[in-house]
Amino acid sequence: MEHQMDQEEQSLTVGIEEKLPMGKNILYGLQHVFVSNVWLDPIFVAAMVGLPVALASNMVNAIFIAAGLVTLTQATRLVKLPIIQGPSASFDALMISTGKAGGFAAAGGSILLSAMLVFILSITGIIGKLKVLFTPVVSGTVIFVVGVALAGFTLSEFLGGTPDMPSFASPETLGMAIPTALTVILCSIFGRKTWKSFSFLIALIIGDAIALGLGQISFAAVGEKNWFGLPQLFPFGMLEFHFATFITFFVAYLAAIIEAMGVYNAASDMTGVRLDEKRLRYGFAGESVGSMISSVLGGFPTTAYGQNVGLLRLTGVASRYPVIIAGLLFLVLGFVPKAGALLAVTPSPVVGGIFLPAAASLIFTGISILARMEKTEINYMITGISILLAIGLPSYAAAFTGVFGTFASSSVLIGALTSILLHLVFINIPQLLRQTNRDKRQVKGDSF
Repeated sequence: MEHQMDQEEQSLTVGIEEKLPMGKNILYGLQHVFVSNVWLDPIFVAAMVGLPVALASNMVNAIFIAAGLVTLTQATRLVKLPIIQGPSASFDALMISTGKAGGFAAAGGSILLSAMLVFILSITGIIGKLKVLFTPVVSGTVIFVVGVALAGFTLSEFLGGTPDMPSFASPETLGMAIPTALTVILCSIFGRKTWKSFSFLIALIIGDAIALGLGQISFAAVGEKNWFGLPQLFPFGMLEFHFATFITFFVAYLAAIIEAMGVYNAASDMTGVRLDEKRLRYGFAGESVGSMISSVLGGFPTTAYGQNVGLLRLTGVASRYPVIIAGLLFLVLGFVPKAGALLAVTPSPVVGGIFLPAAASLIFTGISILARMEKTEINYMITGISILLAIGLPSYAAAFTGVFGTFASSSVLIGALTSILLHLVFINIPQLLRQTNRDKRQVKGDSF
């Protein structure tokens, strides 16, 4: 390996540059595919909007292809970290509201323009310079909030929806979710070698077996899909530009960027690989190109997935090669609709059972980063206020409209911007003023 892991990272038994047997790489790659939930966002949005089957399938295929291309190029050429790329959940609410109003063409135009702007900011190195803002106070807060933000989705899957749904917390739902989660937890904590490394895949098999026994798996949708298909260019018509739509999407894009920055920091922290400006510049350039491709195919922007970073800690496998395999599998799923439909037959409670430990691991990663910050009252206050607003403010987001409504609905954006702003006001600016005053006194002293 090129870089020595510190003592905290010794739990990662397979390093970032270590090559494993092909069979194991494929199985580890499958774990990343299932944990990533790449297919869930487009299925959810398509169902909420009421898209016809052809357009819904096109959206799923488009996102698989974009996720596959970006994951492959990121892992092999660009950021070179074991990070899975996929559709950002920051856009789910916007895509649903825009799609219900018949504005998917405007959504695509806004995503394309936002991605182009981010690409320019990336290649010029401006985004890379944001790294200096991500001190342990900020990066730890962001990763912690990303983990908390996953909690709502995870529990919705785990419990079978919302309290008004008949499947919510039913015996069948809990009978699938609880054993799946317990399998991941027990294998990750007490398992050795194969049991620990493949804890998520073992849990998936057990969860699906229970679901099959309960009659909760249907293969009808698989038979309806074609073996081979290509996504349609501009499936919602030629892209359009509306300034108001663009602003809201660009704010959501900022949330995705900040979340990805936190994920990059967490992956760097776990693998012991230094995250420099060059890696960040390449990483965000790759994500923005993937978002451009996805927009013309009718998909979402792509971003780094935090839950897959949680998978690294729980399984002890930090190698990039399973991520490369996952990227190839995404491409196969994008061009073979029947395979994508087979992936989606796994019931939501089983997905939630897999997600629960991964989200919990991400929260712990945030806490471990925060533990390395300087123990001062200012840092405690910055972290506390940022997390408080990130968790509490989104519940009031419905009361706001426009750009502020988009901002208020994103816990990641709230937590990141609040911690950065408070860090600047209470730490960076006072330090700069003190340094300026010292320099002035030094100049006066030299003049005498």
